[in-house]
Order: sequence, then C-alpha cells, then structure tokens
Amino acid sequence: MKKSLVYGVVLVASVLASSCSTPKKVTYFQDNQAIVNAISVNPIKARANDKLSIVVKSKDADVSSLFNLPVYTNRVGTSSTSDVNGVTIRNYQPTATDAIAYYTVDGEGNIDFPMLGKLHIADMTRAEIAAYIKGELMGRSLVKDPTVTVEFLNTGINMLGEFHSPGRYDINKDQLNIIEAIALAGDLSILARRDNVKVIREENGQFKTYTVDLTNLNEVANSPVFYLQQNDIVYAEPNEMRKRQTTINGNSALSVSFWISVASLITTAVTTVGVFVK
Repeated sequence: MKKSLVYGVVLVASVLASSCSTPKKVTYFQDNQAIVNAISVNPIKARANDKLSIVVKSKDADVSSLFNLPVYTNRVGTSSTSDVNGVTIRNYQPTATDAIAYYTVDGEGNIDFPMLGKLHIADMTRAEIAAYIKGELMGRSLVKDPTVTVEFLNTGINMLGEFHSPGRYDINKDQLNIIEAIALAGDLSILARRDNVKVIREENGQFKTYTVDLTNLNEVANSPVFYLQQNDIVYAEPNEMRKRQTTINGNSALSVSFWISVASLITTAVTTVGVFVK
C-alpha cells in the first residue's frame, strides 16, 4: 500500500511538471539551412476600396493643377478678441489645416481621373500606376513633362494573438514581409506557437487561411504569404503552456489561488492514500 502512496504523489507531481513545462519550439529558423527557392518580391497592388493619393507636377504649375484634385482645408482652432484704441480685433490661431485629396478605387478597379476619365488600375503597383498615368498625359499631348507621384493611403495589416503589441499597422512601403510585420508588432510573445502562425487573406471574395512555420527558414521564405498584402490578418496561436495557464475555475496557473488548489489536491491525495495504507 505504501507503493500506492508513492504512485499517487508521483502522479500529482507529473501533472504539475507537465503544466509548467517550457515549450521547446521557441526559436525561429531552427533548420538553419540556406534558402533554395526564395519567392520573388510581391509588391502591394491596387484593389477595390483602396485610397490613393495621386499628384501630377510639371514645369507649368497651371497646367499640372488641372490634373490634381482640389484640397479642401478645414480650419479648426481657437479665436480671441482684443481692443486697440477702441477697435475690436479678432485673432485666429489655427490648430489643424489641410486634408489630403485622394482617389477611391471602385468595385470594378477604376478611378475617375481629371481630364482622362475612368482609368483601370486594379492589380497595378504604385510604379505601374504612375507610369500609366504619365503615359496617358503625354500620349494625349496634355502635359509635356509630367511627374506623377502615387501613394497608398489606407493599406494595412492586422496582427492578432500572442504578439507583444497586437493591432493594425500601416504598410508604408511597396512590400512588407511577414518577418518585418512581426517586428512591427513587437515580436511574438514567449507563449506563442512559432510553428503554426496563421495568415488569413481575402482572395476572389473568399477568405483563405495559410499556415507558416517560423521554425523552418525555407518554408517561411517560400510561403505564398511571405510578402503580406493589404488587410491580411496574421494570427499568432498560443502554445500549450499558455492554454494551460487558465484552469476550469478561471484561476491562472501562476496565481496564488491556483497553487493553493494544488496544495489542497496533494493533501487530499496523500490523506486518502494514507487511509488505505492503514
């Protein structure tokens, strides 16, 4: 019967050890191998509902202004009055000024451009859109020496789950890979699964989920979601240790209440086994 007591204590200790065990896969790129077939750079491309700033400049400012959207200024500020020699003077101090004029890509992938009409720009990069508009302006003899600048205004990604700083982050460059995105979100927490990061992407009106194993360098580099697209959702799943930190009654595995419950369980187990030994 003494063996039963020993087995009971060992069983409880095993449960505690497993609940507090440290995950092994916490290191990135464990394969430590060279990239064999790294995919090509996949820059951000225009999609429906994207907002774009497009500015045309030339040596003749009056001509180029015909191809730029008007910018409306909303002046918000504070005002005060003063009296000088019997004359009331109102002083205005602006605190915010110009808004940004932008084009919105419609559901068919078009924008309505001044003087040029509808232009189909879906699936074009910033450089391709700029070259397209420049070619139209010169080809129609509207501007001799145009310089066209294109910027995406509302492209961003959503970082959810076990990141140190989850949230939505803007893509302020032509391409952003998943490693850079993780860095923006403050890296994965120690309690995140590195081998099962999910990327949810909308493709042809449907959401598709990809799995990325960050412990495998070759797999990461050759993943179709290595370069992220606007509105991608990156989800870092909690590891088993994280999942075990909350018990059925809501106590954390690191809380005082949890360990009091564990001590009570051990005491009960030892007492029960002791009764049978007697």
